Amino acid sequence: MKFIEKILFPTDFSVTSECAMHYAIEFAKRFDAELEIVHVLFDESQVVAFYLPQVTFQNLDKELEEGAKKQFDEFINRYPELSEISYTTKLLKGTPFLEIINEAKEYSADVIVIGTHGRAGFEHVLFGSTAEKVVRKAPCPVFSVRLKDKSQE
Repeated sequence: MKFIEKILFPTDFSVTSECAMHYAIEFAKRFDAELEIVHVLFDESQVVAFYLPQVTFQNLDKELEEGAKKQFDEFINRYPELSEISYTTKLLKGTPFLEIINEAKEYSADVIVIGTHGRAGFEHVLFGSTAEKVVRKAPCPVFSVRLKDKSQE
């Protein structure tokens, strides 16, 4: 019996995501598992349209999506070791933690590997934590990866 067959890896293209990607790839290799790499493009039109209903976001949405696709391709190309595993990529649109949770359910993920920025205090209150929300609501175990804090060395 294989313990892990499907791994979901959400990325925001940050340095933290780069670090977490190495874990996701290594897990996929060791468990001979599929890896689905997703990026969630935040649907800002839902928020902004509420305040500025006369603004059309069609061109802005298209430009943001094209930029995200380009950034996604660049991110993927940094990992030649992906050729050693079975993986797919997917660009989603919506609220990041909700889309990640929904994708984990649809994909039947056995584990989610996610980077966390480890924000604290006021910054945490302002930005929240996508990873924290995913941990609380995920339908499967979540492996969170945080960059090593240089002050703790």
